Parts: sequence; C-alpha cells; structure tokens
Amino acid sequence: MGSQDSHAADSTTPNPTPSLPTPATQAGRDGLAAILARPRSAVIALDFDGTLAPIVPDPDQARAHPEAVPAIAALAPKVAAVAVVTGRPADVAVRHGGFAGVPGLEHLVVLGHYGAERWEAATGTVTAPPPHPGVAAVRAELPGLLDRVGAGHGTWVEEKGRSVAVHTRRADDPQAAFELLREPLTDLAARHGLIVEPGRMVLELRPPGMDKGVALLDYARDVAATSVLYAGDDLGDLSAFATVDKLRSDGVPGLLVCSGSSEVTELAERADLVVDGPAGVVALLRELAENLD
Repeated sequence: MGSQDSHAADSTTPNPTPSLPTPATQAGRDGLAAILARPRSAVIALDFDGTLAPIVPDPDQARAHPEAVPAIAALAPKVAAVAVVTGRPADVAVRHGGFAGVPGLEHLVVLGHYGAERWEAATGTVTAPPPHPGVAAVRAELPGLLDRVGAGHGTWVEEKGRSVAVHTRRADDPQAAFELLREPLTDLAARHGLIVEPGRMVLELRPPGMDKGVALLDYARDVAATSVLYAGDDLGDLSAFATVDKLRSDGVPGLLVCSGSSEVTELAERADLVVDGPAGVVALLRELAENLD
C-alpha cells in the first residue's frame, strides 16, 4: 500500500459523509463505508502512546489527550467493540488513559503487553499468563551491558514487568544512542529467548509470540467483526496494519489510520488515512461517533 501522497482520493468516489476525512486509498474508503454501514459489528482498535497520548520524554508522565476518553465514550456504544492495543502493561494504560469507571466505556478492553495481558472494564481485572523467565535474566544483565557499550548520559531503563525497555530520547544524541544499542540489545535478548521491539527512541526486550497483529486478529475474530479500524503511530503497529490487510483479503473491510509524526514514516506510507497526531485521532473518533447518530 502506498503513501497518502501517492494515492490521491479518486474524485469519482464520493466521501461517505462530508464531515469525515476521505481515506487516500480505495481499500480505506471501503473500510470506512463498511464501518458506517454496519457499526454494530465494527471493531475500533487504538494504540496508546503516540496515538491516544502524546509522546513525552518520560513515559510515566504520558496521559491520554484530554478529549480522548470523551470521544471514545461517545463512539463505543455505537460499535461492536473498542480495544486499546498497547505495549504497556494493561493496568498502566488504564491508569494513564483514565479509562476505568467511565460511562460509555463499560465494555472497553485493553490488550496490554502486545496482547499478553487483557483488562476488561466490565470486571476491572487483568488476566495474563506467567511472565517469561528471560525477562528477569535480561533485567539483571542490562546495567553491565549499558556500561560496557558506553550508552552514555540520558539512556535509561523502563521496567515493564513482562518486558524491559531501554529509552534513548533523553540522550545527548538520541538517534546515535539508539543505533549504538540496537545490536547488543538484540544479542542479549536472543540469548534469553526474547526479541527486540524497536520504537520511537526506545528498544524493548520482550517475549516472542505475541504482537499487536496477533492480538488484533484474535480479538476481531472473538467479536466476529465485519469491519475494523486500527490507528497507530510506531513500528510496533506495523503488525496490526498487516493484520488489517489479512482481514481485508478474507473479506473483512478495514481502515488503517496513522497518527502522524516526523519520527516514524513507515506507517504513513502504509496508511489509508494520516491524521495529525493524537489530536487528529481524537477528532476522527469524535467525527465518526457523530456520523453514527
């Protein structure tokens, strides 16, 4: 799928509603039309950081855009399901998103740790399998490795329970620190049966077998979705984009939305629709809810 610039909207294909943006691809326009035609069997799936919440230097300070929860709460009762699909622990995403106890979000699901954890608003509980033993081994070795490779000031480790993330955004040269660490962290992860998930100035060491694409596919099948919207911003969202492509090939229309940034261009090149960061995602969700009245 090409970029939005290379897929100008076909002037012969009308926008499904004038207040909604027109996807740049025919597949995206078909996906949006399917959501509008049969919303009660549509799934809306959303990444958290960079999509619902602005990227900030300290992930502990990340919070959902102030209009995100109201927009989702307005949309959720009109569709089959809304799911937040994130690499964060599910309870952290719930807390930082402010999702618990919100009218309209009684059936919200948060798929944390790339789907390894599941929080359901209906019960307020998280279910998950036991943690991978390789995470503890990697955690123990990381300080020594960072010293040996000279990671430098500003590089820091985020403890995520079922994974460990090394951030370089605060380094003097974030991109150089990121490239310096990519190979040694990949080697460390492989020795302990883990993989490295690269992101926006972060390298996450986590167990294999689950990713946002697997989580989205399982969830869409669980709720028998007849259409899917997925919005993301980072490299970890590419697997979810691939799942939407697979669903399309199986006859389930889908809409791929990129929460645009200057740091990651791969998603914009694959997306049907590019919006301006979390504020653009919120505006899209709000407009979608209004058009389903």
